[in-house]
Amino acid sequence: MSESNLPVKSPCIEVCSLNDSDVCIGCYRTANEIIEWFSANDQRKREILAAVSERGNQR
Repeated sequence: MSESNLPVKSPCIEVCSLNDSDVCIGCYRTANEIIEWFSANDQRKREILAAVSERGNQR
């Protein structure tokens, strides 16, 4: 099975607290991305993960 066929795992690490920019200090998703995650398709989840990775690298 290729990586693109695998279910996309949530970046949540159960440290759920938003900073002043509305970004979770645990997973680096915005509040809107957290809400969207539950209905997003795998492609959108990968896009969110790319944004999460970029935010995490900026800290």
